[in-house]
Amino acid sequence: MSLSKVRKPAKSAESSIRRAGVVAVNRRATYDYDILETVEAGLVLTGTEIKSIRTGRVDLRGAYARESKHELWLEGMHLAPYEQGNIHNHEPKRPRKLLLHRRQMDELAGAVSQKGHTIVPLRLYIKGRVAKVLLGLAKGKRRYSKKEAIIARDLDIEAQRDMKDFR
Repeated sequence: MSLSKVRKPAKSAESSIRRAGVVAVNRRATYDYDILETVEAGLVLTGTEIKSIRTGRVDLRGAYARESKHELWLEGMHLAPYEQGNIHNHEPKRPRKLLLHRRQMDELAGAVSQKGHTIVPLRLYIKGRVAKVLLGLAKGKRRYSKKEAIIARDLDIEAQRDMKDFR
């Protein structure tokens, strides 16, 4: 008698993020940019940085990723110093290296070379024992498209209210 192994379906990145502990969300990014695609990346952190992330003292506003010597670096993310740290505490705004597969890095770097595209962090979360960041390849919105997005959202909310009242 042989036992056959049943394989579980592959987990999507979005479903694993929902189960993981989301630490910080960059809501401003979805307002200022159209997100074309997303990718999950690891972070290279020093000693007290992961402790500070676990306490939730992270600010992603104004952060972006840039390429330097075939590596991606996360710039502008503010990670508050760990309160119980000592003199070897980390620098709050230092650039942090992103961990991606070479193919993913090359695709993102090629897309960023196009005019108007950038890489912005959307979420920072704890997955298992490590910190991960959800990066989005983004294209900047114009002022009129921001207004159109607000108007469309308001119309959707109003339509949902009308449907709720109709029932």
